Amino acid sequence: MRARMAVWQAGIAVALQEISLRDKPPAMLAVSPKGTVPVLHDPSGLVLEESLAIMRWALRQQDPDGWLHQADHPEHIQLIETNDCDFKYWLDRYKYAERYPEFDAAHYRSKAVESLIVELERRLIQTKYLCGESPRLSDIAIFPFVRQFAAVDAVWFENSPYVATRAWLRGWLEGALFSTIMDKRLAALA
Repeated sequence: MRARMAVWQAGIAVALQEISLRDKPPAMLAVSPKGTVPVLHDPSGLVLEESLAIMRWALRQQDPDGWLHQADHPEHIQLIETNDCDFKYWLDRYKYAERYPEFDAAHYRSKAVESLIVELERRLIQTKYLCGESPRLSDIAIFPFVRQFAAVDAVWFENSPYVATRAWLRGWLEGALFSTIMDKRLAALA
């Protein structure tokens, strides 16, 4: 999702192909033996196998709203790394608590909140976006994971004290960019 958002934002024409991870096409595995998604393969032979790398690649081509502004600042890098490592670790356990019976879902949710949501709330109380008054790479990189987190127990999330985080998430969910990339008919024309 975050790679699609950046590619669409950059206005780059790509051919999207949905992949069933249970039935990976041989052509995909030939390009990317790692076998994970997303994968970007351009005509020059460039292969990118990580969504964050695809985001940066796309926005380096064209970044109309300045999402890459200060993207290499250590604070921004750390925020994304916390999301991609710590938060995602706890999020996966929260989403699939039955696979991790050592603790219950509430424990995993608490760890996810401690690892990132508290920090997002602190930031979003002060500014409209995670790193200021304009969206940046960190917003797009983190938004899909917060969306997943909120969906695990929507009632809990709606009643949680994270009012600014909910408003930020709602802004992305109700935005035209998200609607476009989720509409497979339109996104395929990216």
